[in-house]
Amino acid sequence: MSGFSDRLKEEIEYLGITRKELAFKADIKLRALAMYLGTQNSMPPADVAVRLAKALNVTVEYLVTGERSPETSNNETTKLKIEHELEKCSEATRQFLSTTIHLFAEFEKQK
Repeated sequence: MSGFSDRLKEEIEYLGITRKELAFKADIKLRALAMYLGTQNSMPPADVAVRLAKALNVTVEYLVTGERSPETSNNETTKLKIEHELEKCSEATRQFLSTTIHLFAEFEKQK
């Protein structure tokens, strides 16, 4: 049976971020995150669950129950993953990609 820690691990893996990055983004201690990812399936306090959900771009409901609500969008998760990858690029590369994406978007509008 999949629990909170399993869903947390899946989202970390899906986004390709480290536990340290998630802890930083959610403003929690790495040691606390380790507890929530542990085998005991420890549930965080509500305020921490909210910060984790926001950092992962999912709902608290999903992390707790595994049920995705209608407002959860795969597009938003994809955007978050792209943003994470862009952070690894140089400014010149980000500018090139931004220009390229803009050109593709303009091309799509003209179809």
